[in-house]
Amino acid sequence: MNVVAFGASTSRQSINKALASYAANLVDGASVEVLDLNDFELPMFSVDVEAALGQPQAAKDFLAKLAAADAIVVSFAEHNGGYAAAYKSLLDWASRITREIFAHKPVLHLATSPGARGGASVLAAADGSAQFFAADLKGSLSVPKFYEVFDAERGELTDAALKAQLVGLVNQLKL
Repeated sequence: MNVVAFGASTSRQSINKALASYAANLVDGASVEVLDLNDFELPMFSVDVEAALGQPQAAKDFLAKLAAADAIVVSFAEHNGGYAAAYKSLLDWASRITREIFAHKPVLHLATSPGARGGASVLAAADGSAQFFAADLKGSLSVPKFYEVFDAERGELTDAALKAQLVGLVNQLKL
């Protein structure tokens, strides 16, 4: 099973990338590719820029990575309650190529932050729009207080209840 994971963030120290990578690596026997959104740098989407540029190769490359996956794990950074601007722009560019960005593949949505809500607002937005981008959403999980529940040295969740929830959701990717 090929799993593609990414944090919907451009932070080089992204806690969402760390969480997505951790979750994807919980899939037994999976080959995991962790994407970095910095590798898909694009101008902010607008119809004027699209008219001038056409469909950027970076958006096509992102879609090709998703197409090669059997399952996808995304962990969303929350910026003022919404998507990070770079992810939103990538989503917009990709959706101009195909609305079925996730191609009916099993998808797991995650979000985390240092705060008590753990990116719950952006997670709700992502869950609500998943169907419009052909994601077979198997579940979602908000991980609050990241630095208190994730051991960066070991690269794993230390909160037993959250870990059990995540393992249960990860197992849904294989169904």
